[in-house]
Amino acid sequence: MEQAHNSRIIQLYLPEQEGQAVPDHMKREQQTALKDLMQNSHFQPLNDNAGPYEVNLSIEDNRMVLRMRNARAEDLSILVLSLKPYRRIIQDYFLMIESYEKARRESGKEKLEAIDMGRRGLHDEGAHLLIERLKDKVDMDFETARRFFTLICVLHKNNIRMLR
Repeated sequence: MEQAHNSRIIQLYLPEQEGQAVPDHMKREQQTALKDLMQNSHFQPLNDNAGPYEVNLSIEDNRMVLRMRNARAEDLSILVLSLKPYRRIIQDYFLMIESYEKARRESGKEKLEAIDMGRRGLHDEGAHLLIERLKDKVDMDFETARRFFTLICVLHKNNIRMLR
């Protein structure tokens, strides 16, 4: 049981987004994802068993970069993952969020529910892809992958031009 308790994230750092206006709804999504990851995550680098882990997540040159440190304060291998396979999912995710915000102001509950179902489907697709692409480097559960996908999208919000 001790191993499972240590296979988690205890701290996740994101880069400062100085001078970049992040919309309130995206800030809420980021805060929720971070809170959920700290409270309940399964994250286990396959080359280390000295968790729990501190993780630094950033987007650099259209790549997701994970810098990890274990409980012994040892830096682990840096993981770099191209975000090109996520291009369509992230673009669709932003379209869904814009549609949701517009519908929230103008439409009824039924339309919000339909849009939210689509958004959840995109989250699921992004999470499955993340798990698949990291399977030989990091073991993570589905909910942890969904929260990472949320954070990737939030970090991309002001870098949407990189997706084109």
